[in-house]
Amino acid sequence: MKINFLEIAQIELDEAIEYYNYEIPGLGDVFLTEVLNALDRICDFPEAWQPCLKRTRRCQTRRFPYGIIYQIREQEILVVAIANLHRKPEYWRDRI
Repeated sequence: MKINFLEIAQIELDEAIEYYNYEIPGLGDVFLTEVLNALDRICDFPEAWQPCLKRTRRCQTRRFPYGIIYQIREQEILVVAIANLHRKPEYWRDRI
């Protein structure tokens, strides 16, 4: 299944990578690997995570306080947000 990002979700991912690389050089790359692993799990088992809203689910990363908010569409997985779960937990709802 193909994965597409909303533009704002891609920006969130890029900003998180930049932040972690600023804090500790190379940590942003570790974060990106973690997100890519989570996206692989989502592709393999798209309905494995509990729904947040109608058609919207959240897969939490294992090492970082981030969740991948996504929707299962006919031909794709649409990433709605790369959400820091320590911030406002449902700020992304208006993107649905």
